Amino acid sequence: MSTKAYFKHDEIGANKPGFSRTRSIIEAAFYGNNVVKINTLKEAYELAKNSPGTIVTDMPVYRGEEFGLEPDAKVLLFNDGSITGRYAAARRIAGEPNVNCDKLDKLVMDAIYDCRWKTMYHAEVFIGLDPEFMVKAHLLIPEGEENIMYNWMLNFQYMSDNYIKMYKSSRPLGDEPDIYIFSDPQWKGTTQTDISDPNCLCYFNTPTNCAAILGMRYFGEHKKGTLTIGWAIANRNGYASCHGGQKRYNLANGKSYVASVFGLSGSGKSTITHAKHGGKYDVTVLHDDAFVINTETCSSVAMEPTYFDKTQDYPTYCDDNKYLLTAQNCSATIDEDGKLVLVTEDIRNGNGRAIKSKLWSPNRVDKIAEPVNAIFWIMKDPTIPPIVKLKGASLASVMGATLATKRTTAERLAPGVDPNALVVEPYANPFRTYPLANDYEKFKKLVAEKNVDCYIINTGDFMGKKVKPADTLGIIEAVVEGKANFKQWGPFEDIEIFEWEGFVPDLNDPEYKAQLKARMNDRVKFVESRNEFKDGYDKLPEDALAALKKVVSELE
Repeated sequence: MSTKAYFKHDEIGANKPGFSRTRSIIEAAFYGNNVVKINTLKEAYELAKNSPGTIVTDMPVYRGEEFGLEPDAKVLLFNDGSITGRYAAARRIAGEPNVNCDKLDKLVMDAIYDCRWKTMYHAEVFIGLDPEFMVKAHLLIPEGEENIMYNWMLNFQYMSDNYIKMYKSSRPLGDEPDIYIFSDPQWKGTTQTDISDPNCLCYFNTPTNCAAILGMRYFGEHKKGTLTIGWAIANRNGYASCHGGQKRYNLANGKSYVASVFGLSGSGKSTITHAKHGGKYDVTVLHDDAFVINTETCSSVAMEPTYFDKTQDYPTYCDDNKYLLTAQNCSATIDEDGKLVLVTEDIRNGNGRAIKSKLWSPNRVDKIAEPVNAIFWIMKDPTIPPIVKLKGASLASVMGATLATKRTTAERLAPGVDPNALVVEPYANPFRTYPLANDYEKFKKLVAEKNVDCYIINTGDFMGKKVKPADTLGIIEAVVEGKANFKQWGPFEDIEIFEWEGFVPDLNDPEYKAQLKARMNDRVKFVESRNEFKDGYDKLPEDALAALKKVVSELE
């Protein structure tokens, strides 16, 4: 698949695909006489290296020439100030209730006008790494923000000769135009506090593949903002959009097992995706954060070549840091050899980050053609055992829609929000810009029609006892090898349990039973609340609520 960059004369005009008001405002800015086109990753590296405030470490980029860099390229560090996480409160999505696009469009008009005094950089990348799914994205960003641009080009697929050929050979998506993103991290804000945080705004018009990111310095806003639009395109074209990881276990006798894990930052999805299992298996990795599943063939395509990973668990001289390309919001120091090196482990601040190259995962692929075998919803719900299996398609999908977890330092929270509260984040994807029912139906289809197994794994605490990574990986290994003995869990017709030593729930314990019931009722209340929240924008089909109420009734 490929998006549309050029238009015939009779395709240009009002009410035609690619020519909405918001998109017209944003796209025109890319052609200003103050815009400099950045054509290669080498250009972007040189601009970022020389950008004021950049720290050029003495840590080499491993095999950088394979990614379009010079052989002597170094890991660049840039720090954003006090903002080191995403800010969901600033997101405004066209099509949602109470989002005034007329006001937002005018605000973006003024932001673009104010940028005419600045030199602006125009960069391009591909999102999606296989001819089956590839879309082109454009970023416009001002001078002084070269590190964001360089990271953006590294995070997605820069325009290499190989991928350009691949893109040209892919099937056009018809009316889907290229993605255009206008960003000004230096934006001074607005007095229109009724439509956004006065100092930052992330405005998405995903039906027309465009966005404006204003006053936001954190690179993660640009990464997820771009993915937001890519996932929306995937949703419109028959794919399930996935914020998670996928790997293939290559087993004996030519067999394989494809597992997809879904969880927010800090849930363990990257750990599970990249786990080597002590060398017991030949493992192929698709990605640990972003991919799409074809709901007809069940094949999967990675959206990004690199990994935007936390540095908290990777000390300076950790072997994994060999694969760093850039770092953000970390410190630096001089080592005993007089070399300038990173200081990681979140000493400077929470949510230190780095982009790691594709080489970090030795058996990495851009597409897994084999159908996905299993979906694992990763939760941090203290009433859920380390693993349960969901049999009914409606229950399997609605449990993903009510995925419960805890917030992490990857998020910048609005004042008054409890960072320790357990929250529901449907399908672990806070970047959805289309009705929740779309995801519900796609995942339900995978289970009901494509025979994909569905599990919940709890990587947090189970009734006060920590579920360790060794427990989680041991459980997954048993499932992959077909050695997990699942049986009906108590009174639940559509839930089976694989009892893991030390974590066997006691449904005869009144306190445990009451807590489990309360958490299931929380899910019921969440689904019911979607009927009114945002005027019903995310309302789920009746069978979703019925599946949850059945579980509650079975507990009574």
